[in-house]
Amino acid sequence: MTGIPALILLALMLATLAGLIALQIYLSRREGVWPGLILPILSLLVSILMVLYMAVPTDATVWEAVSAVGGTFLVGNIPTVIYLLIYFACRETQKRRRLLEKMNIQDLDG
Repeated sequence: MTGIPALILLALMLATLAGLIALQIYLSRREGVWPGLILPILSLLVSILMVLYMAVPTDATVWEAVSAVGGTFLVGNIPTVIYLLIYFACRETQKRRRLLEKMNIQDLDG
């Protein structure tokens, strides 16, 4: 019975992830530019906070400290990159749709 809570936790995590992706798609399809950038900006801020609150051992060399901070920043920005990819994909789709509508209107006029 010890596996059931882990499965529930995994299901909750997957549902949260799916909800955030759906929210990003919804916000990215909005007319304005800024709604689709809310989640990427929040994700970037969280990754910066992760780096700021990171504990680096005092006996670590400079290379160890830089690699730990850089690695934390890179891994923390994986959601930011995913959100931005969704944002740009949705914006490109909207751009194509507007261009097609413009061409259709010109065809009807001309």
